[in-house]
Amino acid sequence: MFDTSDIRKNIKVKIDGNPYVVVDFQFVKPGKGQSFTRVKMKNMITGSVLERTYKSGERLEKADIEERQMTYLYPEGEYYVFMDSQNYDQVRVTAAQLGDNKFYLLDSLPVSVLFHDGNPIGVTPPIFIDLQVMETEPGFKGDTSGNIQKPCLMNTGLKTTVPLFVNQGEWIKVDTRTGEYVERVKK
Repeated sequence: MFDTSDIRKNIKVKIDGNPYVVVDFQFVKPGKGQSFTRVKMKNMITGSVLERTYKSGERLEKADIEERQMTYLYPEGEYYVFMDSQNYDQVRVTAAQLGDNKFYLLDSLPVSVLFHDGNPIGVTPPIFIDLQVMETEPGFKGDTSGNIQKPCLMNTGLKTTVPLFVNQGEWIKVDTRTGEYVERVKK
């Protein structure tokens, strides 16, 4: 059980039998009355957002979430197939459950798959991943003032922005939490 003082971003709680992850929270101590915590949570199965207010001292139930290390294998229709590295079991995760994380999946990529009651509900890729630039406008020599970005399309379908000096065919490191360019990578 979590106390309201334990509420932090990314903790997983159970509300009405469904797992939720805390997206944002705010502790409020008014001049008069009891302090409380305003919490914004996202349902880990449906993706719906819920906002609740908890008085100090209230308790929240921990979600029964299991995290397993798995390897991404291949897409299969609207599903993505992952294999458990320990026992070679395969699970299928829908594109809706993956969300934007589907743009970070490369063959044989090790990922963390979240399970609730034995069913896969989400995938967490590594924080940084190397992707190849497939389409971008050519950069211009001498146009280096400031931090100017240009749009680009990556080999997985991800659309992001990169600095002007990055060219088509190059590899870059991308932060999977934000989808932003980090640095160029030599391959």
